[in-house]
Amino acid sequence: ADSKHKQLYLQILRGKAFIDYLSDNESLPGQPGPYFRIFIKFFNQRFRSQLTLCSCEPEFNEGFLLDLQTSFATGKLNKHCPKKFVFINLTNFFHLGESFDGNSADLLSISSPIHLVLVRIDQLGNSTLVSSYFLEWRSLLTSYDSRMTLAIELHGIGPENEIPVGILEIKLELIPELSDILSPDIVTSQLNLERSRRTEQERLFLVYAKQWWKEYLQIRSNNEQRYVKIFAQDENGSTHPVTQYIMPLQAGRLLETPNEAAWFVALIPYGAMTTVGGSSKSKMERWANIHTVLCLNKGDCEEHAILLCSLLLGFGLDAYMCVGSKLNSEPYAWVVTLGYDGYSVFWDPLTSIKYKHIPIRPDDPPIVPQHKPEYPFTKIGCMFNHRSFYANSQPSDSVFTCQFDLSNESLWKRMAADNLQAISASRTWVTVRVPTLVVNPLDPYLASNDLEQELQAYILEYRRDLGLTTTWDSHLCYLLGSALNNYEMEKKTGLSINNDEFHLAIRRAVPNGHTFKGFPARFSHIQGRRIFAACLKSTLCHDILSCRGDVVRFAVRARVFVYPESVISAWLMIAVKYKIII
Repeated sequence: ADSKHKQLYLQILRGKAFIDYLSDNESLPGQPGPYFRIFIKFFNQRFRSQLTLCSCEPEFNEGFLLDLQTSFATGKLNKHCPKKFVFINLTNFFHLGESFDGNSADLLSISSPIHLVLVRIDQLGNSTLVSSYFLEWRSLLTSYDSRMTLAIELHGIGPENEIPVGILEIKLELIPELSDILSPDIVTSQLNLERSRRTEQERLFLVYAKQWWKEYLQIRSNNEQRYVKIFAQDENGSTHPVTQYIMPLQAGRLLETPNEAAWFVALIPYGAMTTVGGSSKSKMERWANIHTVLCLNKGDCEEHAILLCSLLLGFGLDAYMCVGSKLNSEPYAWVVTLGYDGYSVFWDPLTSIKYKHIPIRPDDPPIVPQHKPEYPFTKIGCMFNHRSFYANSQPSDSVFTCQFDLSNESLWKRMAADNLQAISASRTWVTVRVPTLVVNPLDPYLASNDLEQELQAYILEYRRDLGLTTTWDSHLCYLLGSALNNYEMEKKTGLSINNDEFHLAIRRAVPNGHTFKGFPARFSHIQGRRIFAACLKSTLCHDILSCRGDVVRFAVRARVFVYPESVISAWLMIAVKYKIII
């Protein structure tokens, strides 16, 4: 074996003291109880465990092999240290050079932790975040046999972060073993040095931010009421500058265009963390990191905007996340991309709809025609990405009159780039927050066929209860597929797709004197019972399924489109053709 090629074998053994699951009464009749799943990320390496039944002492018993050489190449050297040295204390240091030799000094320079996300999945497929934990693994470098067993205490989310939810037993092993073992004092000194430097950079940025905010308030008397957000808390209750939640994210070949990326983000279901004892509308002010959002496959508008802005930056666009409000005065976040000629485009992260922004000029005489905005955004307080932060200093914070000339200091107050860069360089967790998107393992063709057969069974049962028979038209069923593909292409590309061929085919398939009705719908899951129940709420679908007449023929077509992670777009159309009897 190559002694320089080091790998970290992470074993998740079992859980203990998950007392919330002593008696889980949420199981559906005839179905096993909810499940645990653990997601793991280390630089660009991602893994997930098998489903494990929720219990007080769940048994995971799974292992994952993390490549440390790949991580070294991705992260390079510790950002807290000079290019060729990792400082241990004031007198001791290791010389690293540029290559990875697999020794303890090289491994000590990999300062990013392992991100563990524990998710609870119920029988309907709904995910709930149980805990998010950053595992510092470098204490393993002090073990004489390069093995170590740990019991880590997992804590809750948001306000419950101080409350333990359970204990996770894990085992770490370096493959092959280290020949140069470090003393605990050396590792502890290095970790303390990194922590002290981060703390000092945070303190300096906080001092700068306070002074910057004081200057901003002196510009206009009403600036204090604007949606200017400098800091945000993550799912663990840790506070970070908002610029650190965004980082350019490239999707490789999984997403080919910015429009497809916007549609991918919009397909992720909306779901905000709520406070204990609050109503469903009392959402928690937390910005989960991108990896956690992808593990949950849901997020609120701010988390959607963070992901969309990161993807658009990855496509080379000049993208910024905007914080403001929409028509009902509800706080909202969206993304704006700027062009060289002042051209600006708004991207709604929850719908993927794009809006061209042309500011209204309030000083123009009434006879001059003005552009009528179509977007739902009303106020904007600030905009930012991973490198810059701007607060709106214009006379009004209305989006309708907003000008996006960021070089004009009378319109936008900017934070110093050096201060933002310094605080970003001090954060090793930034690299943890930029995941690599993974391929969706779902087979879209099998999933489409299974969903279609399931819906046919529900339709047969529904009409049988009404005392009606059901006859299928396989040819009509096949024709519906082209329409579903066009619907998805419109969403994916943002372009209008001509459906003339579909309309012509339907005209040829429906004889004279017959009527055709079709009900299309889209869902972000493939749970047939839930889909059918949702379709029944539509008057058109109910009329189709209750159709009576002569020569009644039914058709149902399902088409599942897969996107990175576990994101899907499931289209279906329920249709009927029949002869009208007067």
